[in-house]
Amino acid sequence: MQADQYYFTFGRYLKQTWGRKIRKLSLHGSFTCPNRDGTLGRGGCTFCNVSSFVDEQANGQKISVQLDQRRRELTRKADAYLAYFQAYTSTYGEVEQLRRLYNAALQEQDVIGLSVGTRPDCVPDEVLQLLASYQQQGQEVWLELGLQTAHAKTLKRINRGHDFSAYADAVKRARSVGLKVCCHLIMGLPGETQSHAEQSLEQVLEAGVDGLKLHPLHIVTGSTMAKAWQAGRQPVIDLEEYANTAAQLIRMTPAEVVFHRISAHARPPTLLAPDWCQDKWLAPRHILQHLSEQGAQGSLTSRPYQP
Repeated sequence: MQADQYYFTFGRYLKQTWGRKIRKLSLHGSFTCPNRDGTLGRGGCTFCNVSSFVDEQANGQKISVQLDQRRRELTRKADAYLAYFQAYTSTYGEVEQLRRLYNAALQEQDVIGLSVGTRPDCVPDEVLQLLASYQQQGQEVWLELGLQTAHAKTLKRINRGHDFSAYADAVKRARSVGLKVCCHLIMGLPGETQSHAEQSLEQVLEAGVDGLKLHPLHIVTGSTMAKAWQAGRQPVIDLEEYANTAAQLIRMTPAEVVFHRISAHARPPTLLAPDWCQDKWLAPRHILQHLSEQGAQGSLTSRPYQP
């Protein structure tokens, strides 16, 4: 089954917008996080170990060196690339520091834009203006905000350090300067069910959003949550529950919203659970099966997806 038949993929969006194949190259900007350095807290979010999804050896490397290495690692090449500042909080710095890093990526001839991952409480207006200036120059720019859940109780429980109002405010200010926003949501957080995920999506859609990333909860080494899992106090979402929940969210989402990702896998050996997250394609296949049987993106809205 082809994903484009059932939901608006990021690959399709980029091909429609740019007329060529574009892929992301993940970068480490040597940032930290206010939830780690003591500004908001210590230890970070309870689920977090950055090494589960980025190469910590890249910390401190020149942007050009990282881009070259990421290009060589790709098994499927592309015509151009987005520089994806993924590790930690990639807007957490002085504007001039950010400008130097972003400019270093955009100086590469085959880099056509930026995707910047950050927290909702770390996007002052000066940073939004900087990102908007690149977009005004014709580059592709996405602001990726890690919300994870809209539920205040869960946000506190996972030591997130912000509430939904911080997210809604960041989205309003970002979209007012023309930036596209991608929201990250995690399924399977402590105490949450499919109903919680649906409610989070409804609030995200109401606030306004251009893209979504769906993600199963990973239990990874080095995280606070790993201790609870090892003690038998933290269950994990199973494959079928995740696939069913993700498919339902996709059906609830209007057709024009771009899905940057519908699942995720963790890098071994940091992944502890669930085991099925080791296979990059297992969850997407199950989700597509649900969508083929029950309806594609937007089938539960007034604006269904047209492949």
